[in-house]
Amino acid sequence: MNPIANPDDGVRRVITDEMWRRLEPMLRGILNPRGRPPELTLREFLEAVFYWARTGVGWRDLPPCFGQWDAVYNRWRRWEDRDVWKKLWRELGKDAAASSERLLVDSTVVRAHQHSAGAKVAASKRQTGRSRGGVGTKVHVIACDAKTALAVTLTPGQAHDAPAFEPTMLEIPEETSATAVIADRGYDSDEIREGLEDAAFEVVIPSRRNRVDPKKHDATKYKLRNEAERLINRLKRLRRLATRYEKLATVFLAVVHVGCILSIIA
Repeated sequence: MNPIANPDDGVRRVITDEMWRRLEPMLRGILNPRGRPPELTLREFLEAVFYWARTGVGWRDLPPCFGQWDAVYNRWRRWEDRDVWKKLWRELGKDAAASSERLLVDSTVVRAHQHSAGAKVAASKRQTGRSRGGVGTKVHVIACDAKTALAVTLTPGQAHDAPAFEPTMLEIPEETSATAVIADRGYDSDEIREGLEDAAFEVVIPSRRNRVDPKKHDATKYKLRNEAERLINRLKRLRRLATRYEKLATVFLAVVHVGCILSIIA
């Protein structure tokens, strides 16, 4: 992602004309065209949200070139409520999902900023928890390459990886053609192995050091797991993904979806 400054207002943009030719027809197919057209164009609205996610600024601190901050915020929330961000991400990753031969599994903890606390919100709606580094949220990712996430889920920061494996696998799109699952030893459990083998997946997971009956794995294929780590690094280029500011898990998950979109297109 290499933002280019607009000479008229000095605000850097990320959507090139080539990207827009790809994005616009997808969005037209997802959005409901009824009602009065918003004042901010579709492309500039995306730029406003990408700017907000990249820089971590508050909604009130958006540059004036994007218009009234509350208009951008309300439009963002409408899209979040209607799963527009998730649908766009899915559409962008459809080809990669259909051609991929492997699923790459990993997770990362995102520390929660003090702004993400303070509201009287149920813990189940927050998805934060205290781990060694403080309060945070764990983002579980299944990818097919270093740019494309196929599934993401959230758990409290202290949660172990293995229990989140099945819920995250259930988020994989139907068109996925992968035949191998590559994950680290945190996912080494008999339940996970048996489930993958029953589904005809090749299991590429190293055994835990204390496993009584160590399992063999393809060490060459296991090296490909670094692509999941690189994807997470791409996601964390966004300030709002490197640190969690949102109180509600549903809103933060929408931010993750925005990160997945930017990872694919930029």
